[in-house]
Amino acid sequence: MASRRLRAFKRWMKSQGIEYSDTLEFIDCPDQGISVRTLSDLHEGDVVANIPKTACLTIKTSGAREMIESASLDGLLGLSVALMYEKSLDQDSPWAGYLQLLPPQECLPLVWTLGEVDSLLPGTELHKAIKEDKTLMYEDWKENILPLIYSASQSLDPSSFSVEEYFAARSLISSRSFMIDEYHGSGMVPLADLFNHKTGAEDVHFTSVSPNQEYEDDVDSENSDKNELSKISDYDETASTSSENSYIHSDSDLLSMPGEDPMMLQMIMVREVKSGDEVFNTYGSLGNAALLHRYGFTEPNNPFDIVNIDLELVLKWGCSLFSSRHCRSRLSLWRRLYLSGSTSEDSEYFEISFDGEPEMELLSLLYIMLLPDDTCHKLDITICTADKVNGNIGMILSEKHDITWDTSSKISKELLLTEKVCDALLALADIRESCYGSNSIDEDMEALKRSCMKERKLYHSLVLRTSERRILEKLRTYATAGALRSRTFQNANKTSTRRKRLKKH
Repeated sequence: MASRRLRAFKRWMKSQGIEYSDTLEFIDCPDQGISVRTLSDLHEGDVVANIPKTACLTIKTSGAREMIESASLDGLLGLSVALMYEKSLDQDSPWAGYLQLLPPQECLPLVWTLGEVDSLLPGTELHKAIKEDKTLMYEDWKENILPLIYSASQSLDPSSFSVEEYFAARSLISSRSFMIDEYHGSGMVPLADLFNHKTGAEDVHFTSVSPNQEYEDDVDSENSDKNELSKISDYDETASTSSENSYIHSDSDLLSMPGEDPMMLQMIMVREVKSGDEVFNTYGSLGNAALLHRYGFTEPNNPFDIVNIDLELVLKWGCSLFSSRHCRSRLSLWRRLYLSGSTSEDSEYFEISFDGEPEMELLSLLYIMLLPDDTCHKLDITICTADKVNGNIGMILSEKHDITWDTSSKISKELLLTEKVCDALLALADIRESCYGSNSIDEDMEALKRSCMKERKLYHSLVLRTSERRILEKLRTYATAGALRSRTFQNANKTSTRRKRLKKH
C-alpha cells in the first residue's frame, strides 16, 4: 500500500496533467527513499510518462518570477530562490503536493558541518572542493539573497530564505534538477527525479519527443550527456549561471521538430526491464567523488573512479631530490613542450585512472625532471630552434640526443617508464596516500565493513576513501611492473652489446 505522501503526490500529479504508466510502482522505503519498479515487462520505446513543462518548478513558472527577474538573478541561484519561495508558501504553493515528497535537504557534503568535512573527507578529492563551495555559496547568499529579505518591496519570511535554507535548496537542486529547455532553463521535474541512478544502466530516457514522433534509438546508455534531459551538476560553476562543464545538454533543435508538443516532456524506455525490477536512470559516467559531491551517494567498485595528483605534490617530490631551481627550470621546459596536465581554475593536476594508470603528461614531467643536465640543456636548445614542437618530445629526444625512442608522432608510455620514473611514481603514491591521515587502508576497509547505509555520511565517505586508496595501490603495482620491464630491457640491451663486442674480437 502506498504511503500517505505518495498518495498525495499521485493526486497532485493527476491535477497537473502528469500521466504515467500503470506498470510503474513507487516504493517508499524509510531508509532509502523512493524508488520506481515495474509491475510488468517494459520494452524499448515504451512511453511511461508524459510531464507538462507547466508542472515543472522553474524560474518562469514560480510565483517568485517577477522578484527573481527584477533582481537579475538567473541560473541555479534564481532557481534556488524559486524553490525557497514555493516552500515558504507551504500548502498555498501550486507545488505543495510535490514539495511534501522532498526531504528538507539532500545529504550532500555541502550541508555537512565543517567538522564532518574535516573528519570524514581528508585526503579525498572532495575535501578542498567542499570548503570552497561553502565559501562561494555563502558569498552568493550574502550578496544576492540577503538584500531580497530586507527589501522594502518584498514581504519575505527571513527564516525561509536563511543561509541554511539556501544551502538546503542548493542540495536539492544539485541532486534533482534537470535542464528543461532554453526558455525554462534548469528546473525541478516531478516524477522524473524519483528514478535512482545506476552507472552504465540507463533504462529510461527523458526527452521532449512527441507521442506522434517515431522514437529513434539515439541513446548512449553509457553516456547520459547524449540525452536532451540529463541530471544537473552545479558545483563546477558559479551559483548565478548554469554550468558550462555540466554533462547536461539541452538540445534546443529537438524542441522545434515538426509535429512535436514543445510543452510536453516524455519518459521513454531505452531497453527492456523485467517485471519486478527497478527502473533506473543514469546521471552520467561519474566517479564516486562526483557522485557524492553532486548527489550524496557512492557506488562500490565504480569503474569511473579516479585519483588526482596535484602538481604541488609533484614539485614536493622533486624538491626532495633536487634544488627548487632545478624543479622550476624542468617544469618550465615541460610546459614549453605543450605537455600541460589537466587544469582547474587555480590548480594543475594529473589523473590516475581506475586501473592505476597515470596520464602521459605526468610521466613526461617526471621523465624531464630526471633527465641528465647535459641532455636537458640540449633539449632546451632544440626547443628554442625548432619551428614547431607540438608536444613531440619523442621525436626531439630521439633525433637530437641519441635516445632510442620510436620517432613516431606519439610517445609510448612504455618508453617513458624508466626505472627512475617508476620509482618516482611509487614515491608520489606514498605522498598522495599520506594525505588521508594516519589510518591505513586496511583500517578504512574494516571501518567500511562495520558501517551501514543508515550512517550515510560515514558510509559514503569511507567508500570514497577506500576506492581512491585502492587506485593508489594499483598505481604502485603499475610502477613496480614498469620498473621490472625497464630493468629487463636494460639487461637485454647490455647482453646484446656484449655479444656484438665479442663478435668484433
